[in-house]
Amino acid sequence: MLKQSLQQKLLQKLSPQQIQLMKMLQLPTVALEARIKEELETNPALEEGAESFDQEDSNEDDYDDSPELSEAEKEFDFSEYMDDDDSYYKYSAKNYSADDEEKSMPIVGGKTFKDRLQEQIAEYSLDDDQFQLALHLIGSLDEAGYLRREIEAIVDDLAFTQNISTTKEELLDVLKIIQQFDPPGVGATDLRECLLLQIDRKIEQHRSIVLITAKKILEDHFDAFTKKHYDKIIEKLEIEEEDLKDTLEVILKLNPKPGNSSGSGDRPIEHIVPDFLLNVKDGQFELMLNSRNAPDLKVSRDYNEMISGYTEQKGKASKQQKEAMQFIKQKLDSAKWFIDAIKQRQNTLMTTMESILNYQKEFFLEGDETKLKPMILKDIAEQVDMDISTISRVANSKYIQTPFGTYLLKFFFSESLTTTDGEEVSTREVKRILQDLIGGETKRKPLTDEKLAKHLKEKGYNIARRTVAKYREQLNIPVARLRKEM
Repeated sequence: MLKQSLQQKLLQKLSPQQIQLMKMLQLPTVALEARIKEELETNPALEEGAESFDQEDSNEDDYDDSPELSEAEKEFDFSEYMDDDDSYYKYSAKNYSADDEEKSMPIVGGKTFKDRLQEQIAEYSLDDDQFQLALHLIGSLDEAGYLRREIEAIVDDLAFTQNISTTKEELLDVLKIIQQFDPPGVGATDLRECLLLQIDRKIEQHRSIVLITAKKILEDHFDAFTKKHYDKIIEKLEIEEEDLKDTLEVILKLNPKPGNSSGSGDRPIEHIVPDFLLNVKDGQFELMLNSRNAPDLKVSRDYNEMISGYTEQKGKASKQQKEAMQFIKQKLDSAKWFIDAIKQRQNTLMTTMESILNYQKEFFLEGDETKLKPMILKDIAEQVDMDISTISRVANSKYIQTPFGTYLLKFFFSESLTTTDGEEVSTREVKRILQDLIGGETKRKPLTDEKLAKHLKEKGYNIARRTVAKYREQLNIPVARLRKEM
């Protein structure tokens, strides 16, 4: 038996322009500059620079004097482009500081990690086949300098993609040569091998009991070392506690990521560019947008002149003229929308940041993290009458420069927690206290999550052990066993 039913659904669909606006809102300052550059290159109706007002006024007079519409004007309404105060855009008065300078950002160049490895190939007597194998192996290294792929898979890859026939043994021989390159440890297949390569290099330079003990620990007792089962190591090697302490000090000084040792890998160095600039004078906030968020954009005057030419024509427009006018209209629409989107983006950023300043006023005046109030996205969204998703886009990707440092806006958002006195505090305050407890613990006997929960309870924070573990993981602090030191 078939049954019929009616359902009412309320759906909200965003237009392509609205979607683009949301994407633009999410962009940080540097990415916005790239987006503006892209739009300037693709849309000839959009230009940089301030608009000349006198010329615009003269154009308005020309169009106001024409009593009747031409054929082109009847088919395409260009009045909104000819007589609009928003045909130019300059919002700098509110967003530039008094001592702001036009600055250029140089591109960080130089040799990459793999470039330096390839240069070292020439120091070894390799034939053509070995040279090609060495290049392929270097190209297969990850950012940390490890060879994570199986040798058999690389052999197959060389055969199918580069038509190079080789064996596992030949490839391993070339890999051993690469493992002699600088920095020490490069070309290792795992952490254990990486540390052993560095220890072997040190033993070649200076043989000592400590280094030999370190090598033995890494070779035979690596699992106990990683789990910090120091008692087992002392028992197996029959050494004193002080000897183990000296050995561990040597091992812990080794570089687990040789590919990053130079400070410049294959990825470019990222610099944080603050989106907001905050000054505090006499208890008053002076908030500004970074000047790079406020470009001078305008509709091209050449396109306005094209409009003038078409509107002055008498008679019926040809097919080519109609197509040309349609093209102009599309580009003008796109330019005007982009300018308006930039303006909306700035207004949204300023409104949101001003609301955060008011909500976290005590922190921004003193810079004390304990003064941070519990604040969620909904709190700000209700104040500025915006959607929570909009606030999230702003908070996740924007930075503010304050007298106390530069912060990601997301930093100021945290959940609330009720103390035994019934007072609501930010979970960030609890995390800070947790950090202080772990920082002051005895490293030979670190505090477990259960003991940390007990200490927090004594301070008035009734938190379960599971919650303590969650906060500890969020702070990237390992468990007590892994924090143990000799």
